[in-house]
Amino acid sequence: MAKIIHHGAVNGVTGSCHQLFVDKDHSVLIDCGMFQGAEAANLEQGSLAINFSLSNIVGLVVTHCHIDHVGRIPYLLAAGFNKPIYATEATAQLLPLVIEDAIKVGISRDSDLIAKVIGRLRSLLRPFPYDGWFIIPTEETEIKCRFRMAGHILGSAYVEFQLPDERVTFSGDLGAPYSPLLAAPKSPYRSDCLVIESTYGDKNHQGRKERRLELKRVLERCLSNAGTVLIPAFSIGRTQELLYEIEEIIYKGSADWKNLDVIVDSPLAAEFTKHYRSLKTLWDKEASRKVSQGRHPLAFEQLITIDSHDDHQRLVNHLRQSGRPAIVIAASGMCAGGRIVNYLKALLGDPKTDVLFVGYQAQGTAGRGIQKYGPRGGYVYLDEDKIDIKAGVYTISGYSAHADQKDLVNFVKRMRFMPKEIRIVHGDAEAKQALRMKLQALVLESKVWVPKG
Repeated sequence: MAKIIHHGAVNGVTGSCHQLFVDKDHSVLIDCGMFQGAEAANLEQGSLAINFSLSNIVGLVVTHCHIDHVGRIPYLLAAGFNKPIYATEATAQLLPLVIEDAIKVGISRDSDLIAKVIGRLRSLLRPFPYDGWFIIPTEETEIKCRFRMAGHILGSAYVEFQLPDERVTFSGDLGAPYSPLLAAPKSPYRSDCLVIESTYGDKNHQGRKERRLELKRVLERCLSNAGTVLIPAFSIGRTQELLYEIEEIIYKGSADWKNLDVIVDSPLAAEFTKHYRSLKTLWDKEASRKVSQGRHPLAFEQLITIDSHDDHQRLVNHLRQSGRPAIVIAASGMCAGGRIVNYLKALLGDPKTDVLFVGYQAQGTAGRGIQKYGPRGGYVYLDEDKIDIKAGVYTISGYSAHADQKDLVNFVKRMRFMPKEIRIVHGDAEAKQALRMKLQALVLESKVWVPKG
């Protein structure tokens, strides 16, 4: 079986980074993600630096541009990495924006340094379309590789490698069927070795109809009590899906809905939304049909975008003092920094506020703390300040961009030829073990296991 070393996403759900060896002298890196939450807190100081040899790595293959899959790329470049970076065409378009923002937030705001890193990144990027095989050359052999649509965020892919004696598949992050905007992933015909994520390996999501009704109920409360709904969301993927669903609710709703401000307070999210609109060819049939009817799911009348930091601060103060209902979508998705923190500090103590979680909250993040203790009237620390939680706290798991347990099992079940080996990564311990049991029952004669860090 293929030799694979896991440099991340084995002790939790972040830091995805895997090294696939073609032979003893050549290997490929799949993703190079940032650690977050408790996983980042448990790292030794300075350990974000690349701590494995780059001498035999012939390329980096990127599954998608969420920070937990690409956030350590600046550290990789700083370590001297100068090989091609392969990505889908959409990911190659979005990745420089993500990396630039990551440098500004976590490394430096030096414009010359940022320009140098982004220039280096662009020079190494090699974009490829979905489904077509391409070659990663080595001195002795050729590695065939192709991207398949994963349905997680725009440009996301699972990756198939054709080695001389076997086919190896890395799932990246798989999306849930019937998600807004994106087509559902289709399983590969065969895979000898599968490395699969398990973020929701122990849970099943609500159906899309139920989650939209629940979203509408939370927003109706906002309309009725003139409060603010705060939605922490990733700038890419989740924000655009929420806008799509909110547009549908407003479109079908009464005249009262037309008075509801929908605010995206994230320059990065606003920029990504523009790119989503420019990449309409990757949208699913439902979204394309709405566009043909003259609707604008990501650019509707009630949508307001906030750019400058001064405008952001003014809006925080305005919402704290005014009685106008509003929805605010802001990063970070796990409340681990970013503009959402200022809203939470100002509004968590107001009973008219609602906080709506629509994505996974990693262990050790403020988002997990609010999600866990908020319904019991607890408190959370934000920027070392103790904040009492009087706001309503809701979680709609169905809006996760990740496949749930049933979807993950179906991804394997629908292969024509089942894997001989399945490695389960990118999940909490309980999620990994629950998925391992389900998959082992499906492929009785295969090795299904959880790699250790």
